[in-house]
Amino acid sequence: MDYNELREKAPHLKPGDRVFFTGTIYTARDQAHMRLMELLERGEALPFPLEGSIIYYAGPTPGRGDRPTLACGPTTSSRMDKFAPELYDRGVFATIGKGPRSDEVNEAIAGNGALYLCATGGAGALIAKCVEKMEIIAFPDLGCEAIRRVEVKDLPLIVGTDTTGSTLFK
Repeated sequence: MDYNELREKAPHLKPGDRVFFTGTIYTARDQAHMRLMELLERGEALPFPLEGSIIYYAGPTPGRGDRPTLACGPTTSSRMDKFAPELYDRGVFATIGKGPRSDEVNEAIAGNGALYLCATGGAGALIAKCVEKMEIIAFPDLGCEAIRRVEVKDLPLIVGTDTTGSTLFK
């Protein structure tokens, strides 16, 4: 399903539902999140619009030949829990990662009608096959943790927390 279909179906999705997403996502891990928060604190422009965005907690490996990446597996989401509530409050529609989220994050998801989607840990090479295009858009000095705009096709995900805050992990 594409972005518009995901937005439309979001209120009806429940924890454990499968989603095959096609569209744009942005990668960001710990260091990139810290820099995003610094930009927000200083009132500076962000490298991508938060409103309606989907952030994937991943640090893709470089590609080779016609492959944009060789591996693009999820990072443990709880590492971004201290940043997530503010980002959801600023318009992030969904995050993608692995593992449970804190109660505070689940409340922010519910309060904003957002989603938390889970990717399969340990399947980075398989997930990379869903990546059609990838480009660094911010913080190239962070290497694999640089923020990237990624175009994916049929990325397999599972609803971890739905728009009401119900979670797969409790």
